[in-house]
Amino acid sequence: QVYVEESGGGLVQAGGSLRLSCAASGTNFAINAMSWYRQEPGERRELLATITETGTTNYADSVKDRLTISRNEAKNTAYLQIDNLKPEDTSVYICMVAITTEYGYEHEYWGQGTQVTVSS
Repeated sequence: QVYVEESGGGLVQAGGSLRLSCAASGTNFAINAMSWYRQEPGERRELLATITETGTTNYADSVKDRLTISRNEAKNTAYLQIDNLKPEDTSVYICMVAITTEYGYEHEYWGQGTQVTVSS
């Protein structure tokens, strides 16, 4: 089993920055990719950024200029740096971890999400 925990959310003023963390813990797995999503009230879940096991990154076009995803392989942790925060960035930010078990099975695990609130 894999446990995914996000952290780093909170209340931030518009124009500020924050860094979200996503930590995967457990045994006998290898991470294939880690992704950040956000889901606003009444809206469909939106994929923001992905980083693969090779370090390749992908971003949603709408946020590429303000977001940076990175990874600390030793800590099984992915980070999402958000700059120039706007009130419309207020959302629950959710981490998804795609893994392969020691037996070669692929699974996706989701965190509970961390709330980001941006005040004007």
